[in-house]
Amino acid sequence: MLKYLPNTLTIIRFLLIPVIIFYIFTGNYILAFTFFTISAVTDIADGFIARKYNFVSNFGKLMDPLADKLTQIATLTSLVMTHIIPIWILIVVLCKEFVMIMGASFLYGKDVVVYSKWYGKLSTVLLYLAIVSSLLIKQFELPSYFDKFDFGLYYLALASTIFSLVMYIKDLYNKGFIDKQDLKKEVTVDQAVKK
Repeated sequence: MLKYLPNTLTIIRFLLIPVIIFYIFTGNYILAFTFFTISAVTDIADGFIARKYNFVSNFGKLMDPLADKLTQIATLTSLVMTHIIPIWILIVVLCKEFVMIMGASFLYGKDVVVYSKWYGKLSTVLLYLAIVSSLLIKQFELPSYFDKFDFGLYYLALASTIFSLVMYIKDLYNKGFIDKQDLKKEVTVDQAVKK
């Protein structure tokens, strides 16, 4: 029965997404913060249990990161639509996720497992802290200088996100998963004039 726990926790994270969105739109930011934190804790728990007891499944490999990304994007979208954060923050995150999806499609079928590195985890933690900060600042109507602190966290999170993306691409290139010869090829144009 325990072997189904990681996947159950992943499903719970999907179910928490509309709850978080609901409380953001109704202005109950403390409950949005609470359920967002519960989602983050279940994410840590299911990963720990799956690795420690070797309960890793194909469902978990696919749905666990999907639950993370959907939770982040749905929460950021809600914060943008309620005018708590500017839209460019969401755009940067969406662009990064688009590149990651393209990369995953490229690696599909190559039997490549991309493990999370410290810089990937750092960007996730910083983005979590930035979102939590936004919710708490709005809930308690903190002074404007707290907004500067919050935006500082977003800047750090996005800089870390871009850095981690570059490092993952570099890692795949160095390990030969990206064909170096293809990158050196040049496209030539036949300039022969037809008579």
